[in-house]
Parts: sequence; C-alpha cells; structure tokens
Amino acid sequence: MIEHATRHTATSAQRAIALAHETFDIEAAAVLGLKGRVGPSFAQAVDLILTIKGRVVVMGMGKSGHIGRKIAATLASTGTPAMFVHPAEASHGDLGMITAVDLVLLISYRGESDEIAAILPALKRLGAPIVAITGGQDSTLAQHADLWLDSAVDKEACPLNLAPTASTTAQLALGDALAVALLDARGFRAEDFARSHPGGSLGRKLLTHVNDVMRSGDAVPSVTADANFSTLMREMSAKGLGATAVVDTNNRVLGIFTDGDLRRLVEHGVDLRGTTAQEVMHRSPSTIERQALAVDAAELMERNRITSVLVVDADGRLCGALNSNDLMRAKVI
Repeated sequence: MIEHATRHTATSAQRAIALAHETFDIEAAAVLGLKGRVGPSFAQAVDLILTIKGRVVVMGMGKSGHIGRKIAATLASTGTPAMFVHPAEASHGDLGMITAVDLVLLISYRGESDEIAAILPALKRLGAPIVAITGGQDSTLAQHADLWLDSAVDKEACPLNLAPTASTTAQLALGDALAVALLDARGFRAEDFARSHPGGSLGRKLLTHVNDVMRSGDAVPSVTADANFSTLMREMSAKGLGATAVVDTNNRVLGIFTDGDLRRLVEHGVDLRGTTAQEVMHRSPSTIERQALAVDAAELMERNRITSVLVVDADGRLCGALNSNDLMRAKVI
C-alpha cells in the first residue's frame, strides 16, 4: 500500500510539473500572439485616453472583472486616473459614477456579457468613448465600441479549454501595454510613481530627503581644528555617531575623525595624548547636501565604504550628519 502511494505521488508530481510547463507555453504563446494584432487601433486608443478630461472607467464581469480591477489600478498608479465599476452594479445606480468626459474600457473575452450588454445603450447615450478588449471582432461589445483591441487566443491553458486562463493573461498584457504606452507619452517618471506609492519602499527612496533623516543641532558631533584629543573623544562618545566633524571658526567642514581612524592610529602606535583634531582628522571627507535624496546618501556610503556622512549647506558649512543606522530606521535601506 505504501509503495503504491509513493508511485502515485511521484506520477502526480510529474504530471503537475508537465502541466505547469504546458501552461507557461500556452500563455506565453497567447501573449506573443498579441504582437501581430496590435496596430493602429491600439495607438488610437492611447491617443484617445490622452485627450479625455476625466478618468478611464474599467468594467468587466467574472474573471475579466478581476483583470479589469488590476488594469485600473495599474493605470491609476502610472499617471492615468482610472477606476473600476462593476457592470452589474452599474445598472443599479453606479452608472452615475461615469460622466461624458470619461472613457469606458470594457473587457469581455466573448464580448457577449449580459451585464455589459444591458448598459451599452446607456453608455452610448452618455457619449463617453468606449474602448473594448475582446476576443471577437463580430461580438456585440466590439460592434458597439469606438475602438476594439483584439485579445483573442488560440486556446486556454485549461485542459478542458473552459476556464479563462490564457485569455485573461492576454487581457492583462494588453492592459499593461496600454499603461506603459500612456506613462511614456505623459513623460511619467520614477518620482511621479513614488508620489502615488508613499507607503512603499520606492516611495521612501524617492521621497525621503537627507533633511528628513539627518541629525541636526546639538546632535551633530563637531569640534574645532585646534581641539585636543581628549575633547575630540568626548564629543564622539557623547553624540554616538561613531565620528565627529572637524570645522573651522565659520563652521565649514575641514575633516572628519571616525572610530576607524582611531583604530588605525592605535594599531600604528601613535601617541595621541598631545595631538589636535586637525592633526588626526581625515581631510576632504565625503559630504552631502541636505536637499539630496536619502538614497543618494546611502549610495555615497556604499561607494566609499563608509558608515557616516556629514551634511553641509551650499557654502560647505556643517548642518547635519547621518549614518547607516539612521537610513535603516527610515527604511531607506
């Protein structure tokens, strides 16, 4: 009995892997097949979306609805205002969410969804342009749309050729292609993407400036060039940065002294008791301006293999400091 179960498990594993490979092949072919059918109507859809004053309203039923929600989210996060409206809810009041200045993107593989067909007359009367993503040019949806984008596939990945699999992958790919073409046409930048994702890691990296995370005021360790070694060490210990800036009488940065510098001097047997900050400091240290992105400070530290950096103003005067721990707490790195 145990041997039989083992053989059955091994056979099932082999079949599962084979079906996975077949699914990838079918869905990859479905997406690649779109290349030959994307033409002038796709470019016209992009131009039409760019001209509307309102939003892209995405609608779809069932699995196409799930794809529609994702397409709407992708458009919205890449510079094209968009929202998803459920077709069944639309016929019970949600049509009021759509205006004549919007564009309606309808998704249905067969193009014969009853819920969408029921609201087509109202959408036509409203006057909002309609773009259809469907697999059938002769379908009701395609015939009533202002523009039709062909999402036809040869077959579904489902062994029964029933469950929407390859067809929904094709719909999603078309939606992504629209979003990419639109963000390119709008000149959408990484900074723009970050502004709509302030809670994500990219948002933190592109929206967090050095000024937001640096230590400032009395928390910044600094000594004058003529400070004795005892004063220098007390300042380093008190501020806990693992380093201290060395400045002139105008607070301009002359150098830096770090824990690493201390170790190297001790290893070389240097008598530090009679030294001054100017004699032991590292001259021309790495600095960054407070308006710079915090991620630039992280890259500066990594490039120079240091853990602390001094923050200066446009005239080179010390105004802050930060180390890798400050950046980690801000989740910049």
